[in-house]
Amino acid sequence: MTISGVALLAICTLLGSFLGDVLGFLLGVKANVGGVGIAMMLLIAARLWLAGRGRLTPGAKVGVEFWGSLYIPIVVAMAAQQNVVSAIAGGPVVVTAGVGAIVICFATVALLSRLTGQTESMDEIEAHEAAAAAGQPAVITETA
Repeated sequence: MTISGVALLAICTLLGSFLGDVLGFLLGVKANVGGVGIAMMLLIAARLWLAGRGRLTPGAKVGVEFWGSLYIPIVVAMAAQQNVVSAIAGGPVVVTAGVGAIVICFATVALLSRLTGQTESMDEIEAHEAAAAAGQPAVITETA
């Protein structure tokens, strides 16, 4: 049932928040360190664990997906806002480190996409599947 998925999300959120507070305390920071990320990793791990054992009911899956899709963007936006405020208050070194990390991430994604070569788009994959289901050869036109 859907409420089971919501309960699983709530448990992961509370546990992630607690572990983030503990991590912050251990690091000597008066803040929750990574609680949202820990909660999301716990939710993913719990969902995979339940699915692997055949205990993830369709209702629980819908509940986790629905609330997870709402939860992640909202919390990430809240965390991003706090990080920007802290970075600006922390001075130019923090802002420079943040911008540098973003530039490195973009460069890494671009490099990896070039190294992996040509891949099929989702439209091409769906066209192949539809053609195979209809028993016809797939004809795909290139669009640029």
